[in-house]
Amino acid sequence: MSKRRVLDVGNCGPDHAALRRMFSMNFGAELLQTHHLADTLEVLKQQPVDLVVINRKLDQDYSDGVEILKRIKEIPEYADLPVMIITNYAEHQAAAVELGAVEGFGKLEINSKETRAKLSAILEADQTKLSK
Repeated sequence: MSKRRVLDVGNCGPDHAALRRMFSMNFGAELLQTHHLADTLEVLKQQPVDLVVINRKLDQDYSDGVEILKRIKEIPEYADLPVMIITNYAEHQAAAVELGAVEGFGKLEINSKETRAKLSAILEADQTKLSK
């Protein structure tokens, strides 16, 4: 089984480090980082990823991460790619799911059993289903 790859979009350095530690320790996954739509789409073109996690409010310009979710889901090649929004607010999670996201988690829940279970369903799934 090859190493899982997760793309982190729009998180600050300390949050990215916490996510990298969590994904590495729990799933042996590599965590890539982008900050905007353009660099996110470029990474997705260059290499396969198993999951995209997007901060609800992007660190560099505080724009809405849901806009990146929408754009990813509009591209046919990525329609089935699991995408999560990172937010502590249930109403924002629900709105993201309505737009095609998988239910995500908040930064306050990063090390919870529930978050690990959500991520496990994606990162420990049969890889043949996730390949492009």
